[in-house]
Amino acid sequence: MSSTEKKSSAKKPTADYGAKDIQVLEGLDPVRKRPGMYIGSTGLAGLHHLIWEVVDNSVDEAMAGFCTRIDVIIQADGGCRVEDNGRGIPVDPYPSGPHKGKSAAEVVLTVLHAGGKFGGEGYKVSGGLHGVGVSVVNALSTRLLLEIDRGGDRYELEFVDGGKMKGKLQKIGDSPAKGRTNGTSVTFYPDPIIFAAEGIEFVARTVMERLQTMAFLNKGLEVVFSDERAEKVQKVVFQYKGGIVDFVKHLNASKEALFTKVAFFEVEDEEEGMQADVAVQWNTGYYEGIHGYANGISTTEGGMHVEGFKTALTSVLNKYARDKGILKEKEENLLGEDIREGMTAIVAVKLREPQFEGQTKAKLGNVPMRSFVQKATNKALAEWLDENPAEANKVVKKAIAAAQARLAAKNARNAVRRKTALAGAGMPDKLKDCSSGNPAESELFIVEGDSAGGTAVDARDPRVQAILPIRGKILNVERSRLDKMLKNNEIQALITAIGGGVGDEFDASKARYHKIIALADADVDGSHIRTLLLTFFYRQMKPMVEAGYVYIAQPPLFSTEIGKEKIYLKDEVAKAAFLADKPNHKKEFQRLKGLGEMDWQELRSTTMDPMTRTLLQVTVEEAAIADEVMSVLMGDDVESRKNFIVTNARDVRNLDF
Repeated sequence: MSSTEKKSSAKKPTADYGAKDIQVLEGLDPVRKRPGMYIGSTGLAGLHHLIWEVVDNSVDEAMAGFCTRIDVIIQADGGCRVEDNGRGIPVDPYPSGPHKGKSAAEVVLTVLHAGGKFGGEGYKVSGGLHGVGVSVVNALSTRLLLEIDRGGDRYELEFVDGGKMKGKLQKIGDSPAKGRTNGTSVTFYPDPIIFAAEGIEFVARTVMERLQTMAFLNKGLEVVFSDERAEKVQKVVFQYKGGIVDFVKHLNASKEALFTKVAFFEVEDEEEGMQADVAVQWNTGYYEGIHGYANGISTTEGGMHVEGFKTALTSVLNKYARDKGILKEKEENLLGEDIREGMTAIVAVKLREPQFEGQTKAKLGNVPMRSFVQKATNKALAEWLDENPAEANKVVKKAIAAAQARLAAKNARNAVRRKTALAGAGMPDKLKDCSSGNPAESELFIVEGDSAGGTAVDARDPRVQAILPIRGKILNVERSRLDKMLKNNEIQALITAIGGGVGDEFDASKARYHKIIALADADVDGSHIRTLLLTFFYRQMKPMVEAGYVYIAQPPLFSTEIGKEKIYLKDEVAKAAFLADKPNHKKEFQRLKGLGEMDWQELRSTTMDPMTRTLLQVTVEEAAIADEVMSVLMGDDVESRKNFIVTNARDVRNLDF
């Protein structure tokens, strides 16, 4: 077909396009129209983001030196209340401009990009830089109550139906709290229509983890969490006099520390408005955990502050090892990855105008911060090593052992490539691959056992669904270096089938499937297998987890009948909910002991068919928390693992790493 023919065959617009077609969204309407642009999603992550927006304002008051306590209360009626003893949102009216006559509090709650963080003397450093925080919360709530204490007076302002003001800001009397003359309280009720996908029930653990991190990052700040939904109110107080030193100790609590001391230093450049706090400790494990924060915001993808720290760390440790004669003249320098093996570090910086890369603020882009942190680390860490020779020697010797293991892993990798054609041709014999060559539509089900694998093969769509049976429980990679892992047949099969390599070489863009689905029995053994698989993916193929390629299948644990229709229920919780909804149900419940006992039609309809199945996507929300969870679940500390499982059994439906 010629270009002329193409042009003549194109359809003409069916209606005029003019000024009448341009829609102008005013006030908070843009937030309700496109909530994902402001809070990331309308699922559970977005729901909890509402709390973070309000809490971050209180934390900014703490960083400015005006707030010593923050309370977060999940109320029995479904609302969330955040209160602090900071300065309180200003209540005086604007003297001029488009908002003349309106109180500052009213503007902050109803106008996007309004706040005290764009200049002036209100805040020197701040995490909330876009001025959309509390106004977005208002827009996505059915009701919001703002209470402000200023100079001993209490003011109140209420909003309903997504930010519509119910009356004006009013002074209602004296501040009711003794000793608190200033402060802000925000109580909001998320809109169930906006958050219809996953509901509006806050998850206690998710909130507590975030609040605990905030307390660690703000030395001495008292953060109190209360959950009023149960008969007995749950109350937890987070306050750390050691700040990020306590944070490092907490992250290493489930690991075996190489030594008890924590290296800590803080440096400030008042003229440039930059400050860096760094805490470091090594453990006997094999994975590094460097967690960066900028103005209290978790920079999960690192940035300039983390780059500066890494560069200085490698330089200082190599110089120390040379000066002390531990590394001989003919020996090669230790690589950064060798030195960072088993290291836990917090790099927390504060600066006036942070530049974050991406909408999620996951990476700090301020170039001057790199040299600032690098110089600070060069000086302070060198002094610490000289002052602590016993600890310094342990670090260097561990790094040398890591270098030797790295070379062994390289040889093992090459051996695996030769044996299994890791770099190209040949797939594991037991892999039943799909016919599609498009990774975006291809799915790999990892199934425990040959019996269940056979059923899954019959149940699959062979065009886009591949099946890889694994035998028993794979190696616990939390306790193994890469060279040992690569000798394990099941792990070899996983690496070969998925593609993209392994460890530091892993490239998610080369993965052969964009859905890697762990399909195991709905019992304790199945949970263990899933955890082992997730540990492997998180530690050795982390970019794949970050890309959202890892999922958990949800096979049912029970079945029953309503009339002639068979009903499947995921677990005990689903069974209890079913009985609560149908208290007169008389049919017995059949417990499905394993995937191998289901016929292929049942497995397809309940677990594998995209039209009827439910999958849980594994995500990395907070790197430090994910690192801690993996260490607790798969490390050597049995008591910590038991306590974690017992404490969080109620929230297992929300599997976010």
